[in-house]
Amino acid sequence: SGPLWGNCGFPKTMAFQKASVLKNPASSEATVFRRLSVEENLFIVLENLKISRKERRDRAEKALADLGISRLAKSKAVNLSGGERRRLEIARALILNPKFLLLDEPYAGIDPLAVIEIQGIIKGLKEKGIGVIITDHNVRETLSSCDEAYLIKDGKIWMHGSPDEIVQDESARKFYLGENFKL
Repeated sequence: SGPLWGNCGFPKTMAFQKASVLKNPASSEATVFRRLSVEENLFIVLENLKISRKERRDRAEKALADLGISRLAKSKAVNLSGGERRRLEIARALILNPKFLLLDEPYAGIDPLAVIEIQGIIKGLKEKGIGVIITDHNVRETLSSCDEAYLIKDGKIWMHGSPDEIVQDESARKFYLGENFKL
């Protein structure tokens, strides 16, 4: 017996409301539980899976190591930098062993060094055969991370191609990227 997800710091009904954010994020706001530690944020994702405690621990440790945040395991999420929080968000998704990840604005609100780190993580995911779909307004960073790009205009796909094709397209430069845009 005891609380639904250990000592989370909020009642079960709030936990259920918060957990719904895990499945259906509505914005680019952080999808971590700020009052929980980094490792608690990982354990909460695994709570409803029918796996042993050892498997939960193993998955959490692997996710922490893979994302370079093992040293932060006991730290409260509220104290993380933007880049550390972004790595935790990705770890929370990867811990479920997905085939695809949807990253909503992974480059928003993080410093240039963290952008480079996240780009490296995305490259590593692609090398492991995990598909990555990115939605972001930071075009330069996104185009530098992807193999294919789609530009959306008025709710419809306006243009599709490789990053180089997009950057070299005259109408993309004129109406979206700017004439002097470079990768």
